[in-house]
Amino acid sequence: MQNTRLNTLVDNFAEGLGGWLRNPWRRLSVLIISLLLGNFLASALSTVAGQKAELDIVIAGILVALSELVSRINYGGSPETRRSLLVQNLNALKIGMVYGFFVEAFKLGS
Repeated sequence: MQNTRLNTLVDNFAEGLGGWLRNPWRRLSVLIISLLLGNFLASALSTVAGQKAELDIVIAGILVALSELVSRINYGGSPETRRSLLVQNLNALKIGMVYGFFVEAFKLGS
């Protein structure tokens, strides 16, 4: 690829972001934000899917399949894959969503 100004700008931004995320506290904060975002998404998805009440089974099947796919990538992959920030963020998002769905189920049951 040619070394254009845009390519240089994107490379510098990616290197700076990678350097910023090497700090363990910043990495932990990104993972916590991902966990909380998963909890929020679970609340939003259960509310939106419950409005129509026709797509509940389809959405539940898709979410279970995505959850199993993320688990397979995270727990079945190589150690380098497990340590990558993207996989850890996806796993934190999945954990937050599962927790959020349990909380929503408890709210409906009470």
